Amino acid sequence: MSYTALQGIRHKTYWEEQVCPPTVLNEALPKNVDVLIVGSGYTGLSAAIETARGGRSTLVLDAKTLGFGCSTRNGGQVSTSVKPSLEKLTKSFGLDKARDLRSEGAAALEWLSDFVDREQIDCDFNRSGRYHAAHTPRHYEALVRDAEKMRREEGIESFAVPRAEQRSELGSDSYFGGVVFPKHSAVHPAKMQRELLRLATEAGAQAIGHCEVTNIERRPTGFVVKTVKGSVKAHDVIVATNGYSTNLMPWLRRRIIPIGSYIIVTEELPEDMINMLFPTNRIASDTCKVLYYYRPSPDRKRILFGGRVSAMETDTAASAPRLYESMCRIFPDLRGCKIDYSWSGTVAYSFDELAHTGVHDGVHYAMAYCGSGVSMAPYLGMRAGQKVLGLPEGATAFDGLPFPTRPLYRGKPWFLPAAVAWYRWKDQRQFRKALQIT
Repeated sequence: MSYTALQGIRHKTYWEEQVCPPTVLNEALPKNVDVLIVGSGYTGLSAAIETARGGRSTLVLDAKTLGFGCSTRNGGQVSTSVKPSLEKLTKSFGLDKARDLRSEGAAALEWLSDFVDREQIDCDFNRSGRYHAAHTPRHYEALVRDAEKMRREEGIESFAVPRAEQRSELGSDSYFGGVVFPKHSAVHPAKMQRELLRLATEAGAQAIGHCEVTNIERRPTGFVVKTVKGSVKAHDVIVATNGYSTNLMPWLRRRIIPIGSYIIVTEELPEDMINMLFPTNRIASDTCKVLYYYRPSPDRKRILFGGRVSAMETDTAASAPRLYESMCRIFPDLRGCKIDYSWSGTVAYSFDELAHTGVHDGVHYAMAYCGSGVSMAPYLGMRAGQKVLGLPEGATAFDGLPFPTRPLYRGKPWFLPAAVAWYRWKDQRQFRKALQIT
């Protein structure tokens, strides 16, 4: 390993260095509001835009800096969000419900694209498309087969790229072909969060950071929300904490699996290097169970490379060299390039790999985006805001779904290290076997 490449790393997000700190207009905690929202990421701010524009006094609170969570820490990759296949969902819910759930993913992506255009949001939104790479020949065959089925049954656009033509999409020989999804997109995550914050405050919402909510007490006329800065009475409450959920609502925490994801960013690279590695400027990911995701920066000067690096959660000093080695395995041409940034964020999975939104004990919630929240989080946040306003268009296919948990689970995923270790071993074994065959 090249230790020179890892010297002087900034253990902070590349994204937030490119935006101004969040603007705070008023940090005085009001006594009463119509709507109180816990969480200042995509979900909470999108809900706030709806409720504030709907004439409701709206307060957004965050335990840390506004936008501290994964809304400013993700890779900026935008997909159609719903992970389970149509076939799998049909077995659980029937064909009609399965189609409705799958269509919400496409609707979220299209809504985000339209919203960015309509609101003139400056977030480097780009309909770049995604190259989803196969780590074995068998996975390539399955990818092509599944993509064809999705085109036929769901109208999801895609086209296959065999290994012999792979370098037209990705400057790597480490994979065995892949499938391109042209509608998948990319954003600058921190710019998007700041723009949502701007729209919320312009609509009249108040947003206060470093104001942890410690208790939500339901009363006949609404709620009393206790914070470290005092209490607020609210008619409606929305919890939008996703991977950063605490015991504020134990019922929700028992249904959320927090998972750390880690990212590094290279130094600025020569233009011809970027053009060779990412000739079509697509975002990219692979078929490993413990997957990697990567992309050029919006200005096409750097490469962002992310994924899960270990069975246990770790710190960014430990994750950086592991991600560096994986990046250089996939892109040997990057061996020796310097890494400038290393950080992590926490995503939230559910036990059924579906996003969830609804009402529990009078409190609205939307969360569990399973690593695909850049479009689904603002979309379901918007729908949650509409529900609070009593608007029929707030209804989604996710409404009324059972939100499963497991016996003895209290929000700390004790089972995750073993699962990650197993899947990583399986990925590596499949990859080595594929290389031996070819």
